[in-house]
Amino acid sequence: MYRGHIIKSVDPGSIGDELGLEPGDRLLTIDGHELEDVFDYEYYIGSESVVAVVEKADGEEWELEIENDYEDLGLTFENSLMSEYRSCRNKCIFCFIDQMPGGMRDTLYFKDDDSRLSFLQGNYVTLTNMSDRDVDRIIRFKLSPINISVHTTNPNLRCRMLNNRFAGEALKKMDRLYKAGTPMNGQIVMCRGINDGEELERTIRDLSGYIPHMESVSVVPVGLSRFREGLYPLEPVTKEDAVRTIGIVERWQRKLFEAYGTHFIHASDEFYILAGEELPEAERYDGYPQLENGVGMLRLMTEEVEAALADLPGDGRKEEISMATGLLAQDYMKKFAGRIREKYPNITVHIYPIVNDFFGPEITVSGLITGRDLIRQLKGRALGARLLLPVNMFRSGEEVFLDDVTRQEVKIALQVQVDIVKSSGYDFVDAVLGLCQEENACCHGKYEPADEKEITYE
Repeated sequence: MYRGHIIKSVDPGSIGDELGLEPGDRLLTIDGHELEDVFDYEYYIGSESVVAVVEKADGEEWELEIENDYEDLGLTFENSLMSEYRSCRNKCIFCFIDQMPGGMRDTLYFKDDDSRLSFLQGNYVTLTNMSDRDVDRIIRFKLSPINISVHTTNPNLRCRMLNNRFAGEALKKMDRLYKAGTPMNGQIVMCRGINDGEELERTIRDLSGYIPHMESVSVVPVGLSRFREGLYPLEPVTKEDAVRTIGIVERWQRKLFEAYGTHFIHASDEFYILAGEELPEAERYDGYPQLENGVGMLRLMTEEVEAALADLPGDGRKEEISMATGLLAQDYMKKFAGRIREKYPNITVHIYPIVNDFFGPEITVSGLITGRDLIRQLKGRALGARLLLPVNMFRSGEEVFLDDVTRQEVKIALQVQVDIVKSSGYDFVDAVLGLCQEENACCHGKYEPADEKEITYE
């Protein structure tokens, strides 16, 4: 039975605060409409005036005539989506969640394929969990962009890759979104011998037909952990595969840029590093729309490091510090540290690449490094006064690694100050030089030696 949406907090001084709304109140309707989720709320509240029905904690119902001039009411709800999350109906042959061991926190095993999270958090969705009504709502509410995990436009192959007999048919939803002018981004997880080569050519050709509303597409190599027993027999992408894939992508980039003024299709940084080739120049990334998929992150960081250093005079300050990173980015991080040293010759930055013993050596990104691997491999190393760790090693908004080890536990185990650094080149330079201010959250903070018992991990 519909019971409305519980208010978690009310912003001081907001319209909701002025109306006397409080945490624990339930928003029942707006202009007579029950609210399915946050998009209904945002849509119906976006008027010059509305009538809202609220149930107070004592059960009394208030009917409120609100003149809000299109402003937000200042309400935060207990469930930010204002709805249950939709779990994935697929059994993708490359799904990383299926490659995780047991015994980790429950949230790491939830497979979401909720199109609404594409708009709220930038998640990529397969469209297999969407009804025609869902598409209608996207078009009606003018939501954008929607990020789509395409992988292949071959309907039969897509059914096989997603292990869902409706996966091929779901591609037709892109036609409706295109006709409505809905901005889209695409993603292709490339699996060796399955959707590469000629199949990749087909997919790029088909997706380019959705330009200009399909704004960008990324190609990323499949990630394979050591926990694949009983799963589809996938093989890691080789250097030769990477070279071939870059060749396909760059040929299409030239063709599409000439025809449409956009490069459209982008290979992730991992392909270029694996192939031993130089990253594309900044202009070829079309404004970096695919950063979250690891496309252009290192090129952008290179540009930002150079820009940050150009504004600094250099001096004789002296400090020894360290930074941990994944195997993928180690050469670039060493290069960035070297560029800083050219202006600050008395600063020493030890760059330590961490081998992913937990998931396996094929996993080379810093975002999947566990606290235990970090501690084991840095124990006894020269760490200097501070250890810098990239923010993507930690759970979003928290100081916790994938294996629930905390930043504080790393401090205690290694007896060193630990600074969490955001992903931009500016933040990296500031963190190395100790220029970060607390309010801009590159997380450089004062360290007080811990007196707790030292923690070790076996």
